[in-house]
Amino acid sequence: MVDPTSDIGEDISEEDAPECAVCSKRIVQLPTHRVITTVEDGQIEHVHFCSADCRSNYLD
Repeated sequence: MVDPTSDIGEDISEEDAPECAVCSKRIVQLPTHRVITTVEDGQIEHVHFCSADCRSNYLD
């Protein structure tokens, strides 16, 4: 998995790209990509979404 704070562009393979937490779509060169980052007990977690709609569905 790549650093979620970096740009996800041409240089990443689909197999290494993060998946949307809602629809499981691989996120490669997707300008609608959204990330929620949380810290709990010193652990950082990144949840990726392919669109604002998927992010909204996750938060509902």
